[in-house]
This record gives sequence, C-alpha cells and structure tokens, in this order.
Amino acid sequence: MLKAFVSFVFFCLLANSVSAQLTREELENQRKQLKKEIDETQKQLNQVNAAKSKGLITLGLYSRKVNLQENVVENLNKDLHILDNNIYTIQRDVNRYDRLLDTLKQEYAKSMVYSYKNRGNYEFLNFIFSADNFNDAVKRISYLKSYRTYREMQGENILRTQELRRKRLEDLGVSKEKKNSTLEVQNKEMQTLEEQKTEQDKIVAALKKQGKDLNARIAAKRKDMAKVDAAVKAAIAKAIKEDNLKRAAAIAAAKNKPTTPKVTTTTTTTSKVTTPTRPVKTVPVVDYETLNKENVALNAKFEQNRGNLPWPVDNGFPVMHFGSNSLPGGGVINSSAVTISSPTGGNVKAVFDGTVIMVTEIDDGKDAITIKHGDYYTTYSNIANVSVRKDEEVKTGQSLGRVALNLDGVGSIDFYCAKGYNNFDPERWLRPRH
Repeated sequence: MLKAFVSFVFFCLLANSVSAQLTREELENQRKQLKKEIDETQKQLNQVNAAKSKGLITLGLYSRKVNLQENVVENLNKDLHILDNNIYTIQRDVNRYDRLLDTLKQEYAKSMVYSYKNRGNYEFLNFIFSADNFNDAVKRISYLKSYRTYREMQGENILRTQELRRKRLEDLGVSKEKKNSTLEVQNKEMQTLEEQKTEQDKIVAALKKQGKDLNARIAAKRKDMAKVDAAVKAAIAKAIKEDNLKRAAAIAAAKNKPTTPKVTTTTTTTSKVTTPTRPVKTVPVVDYETLNKENVALNAKFEQNRGNLPWPVDNGFPVMHFGSNSLPGGGVINSSAVTISSPTGGNVKAVFDGTVIMVTEIDDGKDAITIKHGDYYTTYSNIANVSVRKDEEVKTGQSLGRVALNLDGVGSIDFYCAKGYNNFDPERWLRPRH
C-alpha cells in the first residue's frame, strides 16, 4: 500500500511539472513573436530615420515599440511567477519526502530491533512449536515469511523515496537556475524598455518643437482623409442608388409580368430573334495562399467574418487607430480609418470578394480604391501602381496595388470599413496577427 502511494504521489508531481513546462513553452513562443514584431517595427523606424522625418507615423512606431517591449516584460513576469510556483511545489514535495523518510526509517528500525531480538534458531523454533495445533504452526511459518518480505519492502521503499527526493532536489536546482537566468533577462528587458521610453519622450519633444511644420503635415493628413471620405461616400451613395434602382426595376417587372396566352389550334410562324451577347470579361485570379502565409477559410458573407478577415498587407501594423488619436502637445486627430505602417512597395490586397466601385487619385501617384461586398464596403488609400479598375470583380487576397510613401516619407496605407454610410473600426474585423 505504501509503495503504491509513493508511486501515485510521484506521478502527480511529474504531471504538474510537465504542465508548468508547457505553459513556459507557450510564454517563450509569445516572447519570440513579440521580439519578431519589435524587429519589424525597428525596420520601419530605420526607414523613418533614413527619410529624416519625424511625424505622427514616427510617434506611432515608437509607441508600438514601447508597447511591445512592455508586453515582453509582462511575459517575463508571468514566466517568473510560474517558476516561483514550481520552486514552491518542488520544495513542498521535498519536505513531504523528508517526513515520509522519517516515518519509513522509524518503522524499519523497529522491525530490525525486533528481528535482532528474535534472531536465534531457538526463538524461531519456539515460536513455531508453541502453536496449539498443526494449522496454527503453518500460519506462524507463513507470518514469518511475510514479515521477512515486509522488511525487504520497507528497505526498498526507503531507497525509492530517497531517489525520488534526490530527483526533486535536482529539479529544484534547475528551477532556481532558470529563475536566476530569467531574472537577468528581465532586468535587461526592463533596461531596454526605459531606453525606449526615453526615445519616445525625445520624439514627442521633437514633434512639439516642429510647430508649424508638424501642424502643416497634420492639416495635410486631415485634408487627405477628408478627400477620401468624401470620395468614398459619393461612391457608396452611387452604389446604393444603383442597388435601389435595380430592386425597383425587379419589383416593377414582377408586377407587370404578362400572363401566359392560351394555346389555340391556329399555328403561326414567328421569326427567331437573337440578342447579341456581350463578351464575358475574365479577371485573373491570384492564388490567395501565395499571398498570405496563414490561409484561413472565410464565410460566404462579409458580415459573418468579424474578427477573421485577412489583413490588407502581409507585413504591417496599426500606427494610427480608428477614432480619436492623441497628438503631441495636446489635441486629437479623428480618423475614420486605421493607418497601417508597411514597407513601401508591398502588396495591398482585397480582404474579401467584391466589386471595385471606385478608383480615384488622392495625390500625385497615390490612389484610393473602394470595394463593394454586398452592404459592406472596404477602402484602401495611399496606393501606388493600382492593378484593378472600376467594375472589376476581385477575389480575397488579390493584389490591388502597392504601398506608397505617406506624408512622413515612409510606407503606410489607410484602411476603411463601412456598412452603408457608417464607418466602423476595421481592427475589430481583422484577424489577430498571431
């Protein structure tokens, strides 16, 4: 019974250790992903520094980098918490093994004393022959054999428990080493975080000093967004009007549908009129899997894909969000889109099947594209080398053009989502990046 109990305790402790290790592996994978995103952000910052421009995109990039670094520190805090719990659990197991060993050793010592006192052949034979009958003598012989086996099992249990205790002590040492190593990493990451916050403060101070120049770029950004907003609303209004006309025509046609004439015995000959058919325009379909590393199946309707739509760029992240965005020195800029920083020249892709209802120029060599998805609309602005045209049917993941330079001299696009005339936050509809 004692042997089974010891084995069960060891199995439970091993299971707890494996579970904790899996959790630490997940945290390690998260850290790797965060580091990857920090590196991608730094590449964008290098492009900004090369352009020698300090604007809202620059601030957004630094803010993102700081947020990612804070997530790294938080990740390490969780890892340390797991290690602390693991160390506590192992130490508790060692203490239990110590108490169990004390009990086993005491019982084993008692049995050895008893065996020593009754070690002679006289005592052995006297114990057997003092039985009342033959059956009782047989039982006493069986008892002595069982008692000898019990002493052997006691010794084995002591050795097994000592081995389990030794292994847990090794685990304790490994966990403490991992904790010390993680603490060193955490201290370095916290130091990096402080340095990044200092850089962010410098950028904010530099933006405040720019004064008129920064205000001019903010005004230009607002002007571009207003221009795109107006163009999109006009295109949506036209599309809604066309849809209403089509519905009205269909209803009228249904009401005025002529009744089928009765068949008579008189036969007449009619000339067969053939209506010329317009040639069907074929649109090249781009394989979505070649454009996206993570090919996720989408539902048939746009509205059923909230939180699951692919991103319009493969390598990018938000630097200005939908709604109010704080500006250095106070003030806000309200955006009806999400600004996504991405390397210049990268593919901009449709997030869902639809029909292009607008391709319009917003600046020299920069266009905005609006795609209709039933009652929903998506718009992609600051696009260069547009590869689609109005009224073209496009597929999910199909290239629409390339990422162009923005007012700060770095690559980014503005991505809009709307249902009818009402814009909504695109980030809530895009799937998580990791």
